[in-house]
Amino acid sequence: MEVKPTYLGTMIALATVAFGLIAAGAWNKFITDLIALFLKPGAGLWAELGYAVIITIVAILVVQNLGKIAERQSGGPKG
Repeated sequence: MEVKPTYLGTMIALATVAFGLIAAGAWNKFITDLIALFLKPGAGLWAELGYAVIITIVAILVVQNLGKIAERQSGGPKG
């Protein structure tokens, strides 16, 4: 039985995403516990908002940098 390259590529992509989500969940738990060490109990909504804002900024910076790296690897924008 031969596996088509598109099927194999799809399975690799799905496995990558699945493991990425598992890793993201583990990191989220770690970061949440780490932040809890520095916040007083009951900090609640404002602490969660601050956490969400910081993580969003970090995510934007990472995605922008990955985009720049991918652009350099592909030889820059075509057009």
